[in-house]
Amino acid sequence: MSFSSDTKRELCKIENKKKCCNKAEGYGLLLFSKCFTPFHKKINIESIHTAGIIAQYASTEAGAIVDISGKVNRSKGDTYTLTIVGDGSRKSIYDAFDHDLHEVHLRINGKNIKCEKCKKAFLRGAFIAAGSITDPQKEYHMEFVVPHKLLAGDLLSMLNDEEMNFQASLTERGGNYIVYIKDSSKIEDMLTFMGAMNSSMELMQVKMYKEAMNDINRKSNFETANMDKTFSASAKQTAAIAIISDTVGLTSLSEELQQMASLRLENPDMSLKQLSEVLGISRSGVNHRIKRLIEIAEKCAGGNLEEWMAKSLNE
Repeated sequence: MSFSSDTKRELCKIENKKKCCNKAEGYGLLLFSKCFTPFHKKINIESIHTAGIIAQYASTEAGAIVDISGKVNRSKGDTYTLTIVGDGSRKSIYDAFDHDLHEVHLRINGKNIKCEKCKKAFLRGAFIAAGSITDPQKEYHMEFVVPHKLLAGDLLSMLNDEEMNFQASLTERGGNYIVYIKDSSKIEDMLTFMGAMNSSMELMQVKMYKEAMNDINRKSNFETANMDKTFSASAKQTAAIAIISDTVGLTSLSEELQQMASLRLENPDMSLKQLSEVLGISRSGVNHRIKRLIEIAEKCAGGNLEEWMAKSLNE
């Protein structure tokens, strides 16, 4: 089962406590499942749970007769067809929710959404009928596929009102209008609002895991960059010491610089802090001695230290 299917199954199990909310959910289901479109007497549904709940609400809220037939397809998945039986059933659906059977532009009729919980029930029905949500392991995306422009606009306005503010957007795809939400926190809020608590918690856990992994990767990249920087600096220091050894010899150095040069040659991977701990001096003291070695190497190279270093490193 997909994350989207699991979410719909969870929503299908929610029971409304008030009659008005029951009607609002039935309205959302029927309005967004093409039951209000005169040209669709047969409606294809991918889930038996979705097909069943649409047929149930068509019967209880509108007194309509809806038949369900199934088609098994192991490669593409099973599909189910809802058939509204007779013109009388179609008219009863329109009449139950105060719509005109011959209206041209389908819109949301606010009379069917009476209270705050009715909004939750209505959106729950709309999502079960026309919504989907991508597995949060892949990306954050929730959408409603709506065949009517004005209906899509009404849904967009509802999702973006001051009270809910789900930051939804609208686009077109394949002759339909797509109302979608991309912000993970808003999708999480939307799932909670509709009542899909398990799906909301799962999305939250995936987000936390991703954020933790991103944090680990950032720290790892930072440490790797620091290591690269340390190794790069060490290679240059080793090359400078090699120049001194090849020209005037390390014995020409003071005892403390000889000690520094030998320790660096023997431990090219040590950081300045580690070198300071071995020598028993401060980090700035180590840095000062290394700078002195580089200055001496500069003189030995006749002012062409970078060229000498490049040659030394290549060798």
